[in-house]
Amino acid sequence: MIGALLFLLDRDGLDGPFNVCSPHPVRNRDLSRALGRAFHRPALLRTPGFLIRLVLGPFGNVILRGQKTVPRRLLEAGYSFRRADLENALAEILKN
Repeated sequence: MIGALLFLLDRDGLDGPFNVCSPHPVRNRDLSRALGRAFHRPALLRTPGFLIRLVLGPFGNVILRGQKTVPRRLLEAGYSFRRADLENALAEILKN
């Protein structure tokens, strides 16, 4: 996120909203499995949807349904992600 923000601050003529997110969105199921692999732990348990809605209220629907947001404007502006896919990002984060 910091890299994208610095990129945007250094460029003239870029204004308005930019999505600062991965160019490869993943489902929560895939994120859970990737985290399980990264931590060498099984990802077996699922949180029931009603519990997510109870705890988070209306925002729970965003988590359950997803938004599949992509950083279209950021990519069009020429930004290049260092770790664009989930597996490489987790490996890099957890190696330290």
